[in-house]
Amino acid sequence: MPRETEPRSSPDIPTLGPVDHARVLARVLLSPVVKGPIVRRPRVVGLAERIDLDSAGVAEMQRLRSRYGAGPVQLRIPGRRIALLLAPEDVHRVLNEGPEPFSPATLEKRGALNHFEPGSSLVSSAQQRLSRRPFNEQVLETDRPVHSHAEQMTDIITEEVGALLGHADFTGTLDWDGFAVMWGRMVRRIVLGESARDDEQVTDDLRRLRERGNLSYLMPQNHRLRKRFLDRLQEYVVRAEPGSLAAMVAQTPAPADAKPVQQMPQWLFAFDAEAWATFRALALLVSHPGAAEAARLEMAGTVPASPGAESTPGSEGRAEAGPARPCGPRDQPLLRAAVLESLRLWPTTPLILRDSTAGTRWRNGTLPAGAGLVIFAPFFHRDDQTVPEAHRFSPELWSGDRGDRDWPLVPFSGGPGMCPGRNVVLLTASLVLGELLRQREITAAETLDTSQLPGTLSPFHLRFDIRRG
Repeated sequence: MPRETEPRSSPDIPTLGPVDHARVLARVLLSPVVKGPIVRRPRVVGLAERIDLDSAGVAEMQRLRSRYGAGPVQLRIPGRRIALLLAPEDVHRVLNEGPEPFSPATLEKRGALNHFEPGSSLVSSAQQRLSRRPFNEQVLETDRPVHSHAEQMTDIITEEVGALLGHADFTGTLDWDGFAVMWGRMVRRIVLGESARDDEQVTDDLRRLRERGNLSYLMPQNHRLRKRFLDRLQEYVVRAEPGSLAAMVAQTPAPADAKPVQQMPQWLFAFDAEAWATFRALALLVSHPGAAEAARLEMAGTVPASPGAESTPGSEGRAEAGPARPCGPRDQPLLRAAVLESLRLWPTTPLILRDSTAGTRWRNGTLPAGAGLVIFAPFFHRDDQTVPEAHRFSPELWSGDRGDRDWPLVPFSGGPGMCPGRNVVLLTASLVLGELLRQREITAAETLDTSQLPGTLSPFHLRFDIRRG
């Protein structure tokens, strides 16, 4: 496909008519906005689950593709053009060709994230990203499946999950509220250090700033609160407690323009979304026949993990399940795949956004500089007209690396803008899942049908029954 800027005389890509425009706004773009793009609104997510709002969005995108072809198509709202991508090759193109001419620092994203991380790599110019993105990759060790702090992370997770389950034993129930408290303590210890375990103020400050980010430019920035929050992060960097990411921030050389402390809010933010994915993944594992037991064997270092999931090389012949504590941290294929399936089935970032920094040419016309591009992840993840596994739990989809020849399953975006913390997220989430299943027998209060999963699943209403094995 040609990449050059199209002459001015070339036609624009098709614009939706009034009826289609209204349908897309109501069925595709409205859902992620009302549910809360930065901080989820539990009641709205619950309502979206009851009316299966995300399935309606997928169906609407399928209808657009049937009517307009491979697209893309555009909407026009006051002062803004937005192009919806309908073809897999266009998704790969936009994700791979960044930050020029497809920038992750979109107008909407800057409005939301500037409330709490104005120096983040995500909302930086192409020039600023040259120092900020590599800094993120160094601290998060983007290219390593298992972070160098994995032993410390394992110890933290074992302790915090144990404390959570000890509390849950009194009621026999594990719910979101208890899980979220555990998760916050775990994340603060991993990111900021041991002394941050009970620093709920730093978490509350970030949440208040993120709630303002839900309204993007419509909400004025609280500079005073943001300064207090960032100053608090700086204090933890100065402490540089061993085994924390804050210590790595302190020890990693970086130019001033990298704004090291301002990269940290995004890590805390991403861990929040990881909590939703992990709790949903637990529901998948305990609902799918044999999956929970396979995960326990995987934690113990025995194979096979599950039908369709690849075993860990060299793991044959290790001890049977039930050690006093898990074996050393490593890449856990089934547990990682369960988290990836949770993110595929219910993306925590349903709208992947880019802005065009130059005019671009497409199969059906051109798009000018300054236009927004939208990848509606649920459409590509749950398109049952193309993806046979669309609505079922299929961890085998993640048995190998995925590339541009594959259908785009993009739970962490892709290309140069792929989440630099992807492997930290998958490692910590899989360790939490493994610890939960290792320490207790867990069943879902309401078992999911993993052969026909809903388009929306609220993590906030999930409950599990637990008992000692």
